[in-house]
Amino acid sequence: MLVFWKQRLVILATPKTGSTAIETALESLSVMTLTRPPELKHTPAYRYQRFIRPYLRAAAGADFTAVALIREPIDWLGSWYRFRQRDDVADMANSTSEMDFAAFVRAYMSDPRPAFAEVGRQAKFLSGMNDAPLGIDLLFRFEQIERFIAYLEDRLDFPLELPRVNVSPPGDLALPESLQDELRRYLAPEYALYDSIV
Repeated sequence: MLVFWKQRLVILATPKTGSTAIETALESLSVMTLTRPPELKHTPAYRYQRFIRPYLRAAAGADFTAVALIREPIDWLGSWYRFRQRDDVADMANSTSEMDFAAFVRAYMSDPRPAFAEVGRQAKFLSGMNDAPLGIDLLFRFEQIERFIAYLEDRLDFPLELPRVNVSPPGDLALPESLQDELRRYLAPEYALYDSIV
C-alpha cells in the first residue's frame, strides 16, 4: 500500500496485479509505504476502511481517494499457479510444481483448500465493510494498466514507468471447457467487479 499525502491518494496492493512494480516506481514519492510483511502490503479494502482511512482523514482533515487494480479472474488465478511453480518457493507445501493448472483450479475450488491453493479472492480483497461489494473509490483493470498509469501520472504529476519485477514464470494454463465454465461460475463475484469497470 502506498499513501500520497499532498495528493490525498492511496493505492491498495491487490495481490498479483503488479503491486511490486508500482511500489518500486512510486515508493520515493509516497509518505507511507507498507511493503512488509505481506499482510500489511496487501491490506484489503475493508481493513483500510476500518483502520487506516479514518486515521488518514483525522490527520489530514480530508478524505483520501483509494484506488486498486483487478485482474481478469482466471488469469489472476493462473498467475498464482505460475508464481508457485518457481524453484525457489520457500515452503514446499505451497509449491505447484508437481501439478497442472486443472489440478490447481480444482484444489482452489475445494473446501477446505490445501495450502498451495490458498490464495484468497480478489472480490474479498476489494470488498468494503458490512459486505459492500467495493471498498475503494476507483478500480482499474490490470489488463488496461495504461489507463491506471495515466491516472497516476495525472494525480501525482509524475511520469511513470513500471519496471518488470516479481513476474510469474510462463506456464500452461489450458483447462477443459467444463472446468473453465465451473471456475467462471465460482468466480462470479470477481467477474461482477471486473465487468463493472467502464
